[in-house]
Amino acid sequence: MADAVVQLRCGVKNDGWGKPGKEGMAAKLWSQTPGNGQIEDSKTYSEMWMGTYPTNPSYVLSTGELLSDYLKKNQQLVGKSVLDRFGPEIPFLPKILSFSKALPLQIHPDLNLAKKLHEKDPKKFGDPNHKPEIAIALSNFELFAGFKPAWVIENQMKLKPLEKFLPPQDSKTDNEYLREICQNLLTLDPDTVAQTIKELRTVPEANFGEDKYIPSILDRLCRQYGDTDNGNLVAAILMNYLTLGPGDSVCVPADSIHAYLSGDIVECMARSDNVLNTGFCPRAERDNAELFTQALNFKPHSREAAILPRKKSDKGINGKTEVFAPPFSEFSVLLTCLGPGESETHKSILGPSLMIVTKGSGKMNAPGKTIEMKEGFVYFVGQGVALDFSTDKGMALYRPFAE
Repeated sequence: MADAVVQLRCGVKNDGWGKPGKEGMAAKLWSQTPGNGQIEDSKTYSEMWMGTYPTNPSYVLSTGELLSDYLKKNQQLVGKSVLDRFGPEIPFLPKILSFSKALPLQIHPDLNLAKKLHEKDPKKFGDPNHKPEIAIALSNFELFAGFKPAWVIENQMKLKPLEKFLPPQDSKTDNEYLREICQNLLTLDPDTVAQTIKELRTVPEANFGEDKYIPSILDRLCRQYGDTDNGNLVAAILMNYLTLGPGDSVCVPADSIHAYLSGDIVECMARSDNVLNTGFCPRAERDNAELFTQALNFKPHSREAAILPRKKSDKGINGKTEVFAPPFSEFSVLLTCLGPGESETHKSILGPSLMIVTKGSGKMNAPGKTIEMKEGFVYFVGQGVALDFSTDKGMALYRPFAE
């Protein structure tokens, strides 16, 4: 009989935008699993991946077997509804991200576009799936997400250094109008970008209305990626800038523009690695601005609309569990926080889940065994298993699941 609960060994990435050495949660949590090695101070650590995605897969710790192979052999652990819909896979991809500078300005293509791009260039777009995602802050988290309300953008674009890039309004919808503004800024030549930023830095703060942060954010972005990166203008002028505290979350639909700026997060997305980049990266790595703007959803919204609130979950019997439930069907994420001496029971879930301890330590009782839980430990949990958690000193764990 296959074990329904197994500890995993997960892989880590070392992108240049990650945090150096022991500074980030991705490195700290990854290094706790036996066999993962020491953190090297000379390296940056950006992402720890959990699950069955082939470019950075997880392994069963006790045997070294790929989790994907373990699930193919023991398909009953995935549960019928997930098996029928996705096959013997984890249909979501959770990660721990740590970043000290802006990630590429990006979108993930929706299902329709992802299929076309995968057919056309399977090497660059490795799967035909969309990639809506949520990001939950583990530390203070700064990001750009979605477009500001249209009237706010129009006011900013009337500032002297920007007005020449404003298209004629005619009778365009907000969507078409925004698309044109965005394409105009994305296709400026490097010298014009630098000159425009230089002029914007001389505009008095009060002229930016509520967005007084724009000059200082431009300074920061220019220090990170130089003053010729078109992403600087698109992010600072057109996008919502948010700062979140630990436990706060945002939801990023598949076709929504975003760039994470600083912090440590739990990120969970549909099982895909497709991305279109157009800023905060070398020009050679940018996708075609026209393709990028075609894929974008220009539905402007407020900062508040990007926030994904958490609510009490009926999966936790003692009331210590909350859920982040995005408006798409691939996954939800449970968060259980226990104080010293507290306990919680998770009812059985009708699909696979992954679990990571982000703080503290404790014990997990699964059918027939008690499992030690420590910060950084990651587990696969098969469907239909109830779990009891207890802790002496306190513990926090995140559990993405599909049902």
